[in-house]
Amino acid sequence: MSQVRVRGLCKSYADRTVLDGVDLDVAAGSVLALLGPNGAGKTTVVRILATLTPADAGEVAVAGHDLHADPAAVRRAIAVTGQFAAVDGLLTPRENLRLIGRLARIPAPRLRTDVDELLERLDLTGVADRLTRTASGGTRRRVDLAVSLLTRPQVLFLDEPTTGLDPRSRQALWDLVDDLVAGGTAVLLTTQYLQEADRPGGRVAVLDGGRIVAEGAPAELRQRVGADVLEVTFTDGSTARVPVDGTFADLRRAMAGVEARLGNGPGVASFAVRTPSLDDVFLQLTGRRDGEVAA
Repeated sequence: MSQVRVRGLCKSYADRTVLDGVDLDVAAGSVLALLGPNGAGKTTVVRILATLTPADAGEVAVAGHDLHADPAAVRRAIAVTGQFAAVDGLLTPRENLRLIGRLARIPAPRLRTDVDELLERLDLTGVADRLTRTASGGTRRRVDLAVSLLTRPQVLFLDEPTTGLDPRSRQALWDLVDDLVAGGTAVLLTTQYLQEADRPGGRVAVLDGGRIVAEGAPAELRQRVGADVLEVTFTDGSTARVPVDGTFADLRRAMAGVEARLGNGPGVASFAVRTPSLDDVFLQLTGRRDGEVAA
């Protein structure tokens, strides 16, 4: 069942078109990583789906609710974490979580249990009762993530979720996301980290120039780049790259061809078979490497 369905989404600011007919689907119990250069419109997509920014055109349904006809129902079904922490600095992390839990009418026994679990899993127990405004940026970010996860949403939007997180906190976040997905939550995340888009069982949509230029499982997108490549380094420091189909027989043929071309020249110092990465996909589809600003 599709928990997020987007058709023909458009958005412009002044004379700049940000989104130009975007189509997206996110099924229950799945992750869709929206990948694109800086300025590609990833955050705009999230803001529209979270009812924070109106679209100029298009049809959107979230958790079975029409975004335009019933935005309140959409808000009840979702949770959002933006690029910057949005928690009350005059409250402690524990108080922030309890406040949101009460506003969401989470039963008191469950709220106590869930608050304690989130504080522990996001390594916030040691600062749980200190004012949030005194915490580091990374800690405030973790509090913001905990608040988003507290309500056990049907749909979770994560906009650059690991910004400001250390490796341990980043892994804790992904463990929590995996648990939510296993429980049926649909997750749409934006990221510039290609390795984060390459999640087991997930899908990737590449956004560039206001359009989705490719979508599929990471392995499917890699196939668009081409075959595996045999990279050979010679004793004189030069290199050669030969496409191979990944079978042992083809690898032997490729090596034999390389050796035949060598003749009495330099020998082979080393060789390795390299599988195309999402970085290769990104570069081929957008003409830019990850992190470069869109024109």
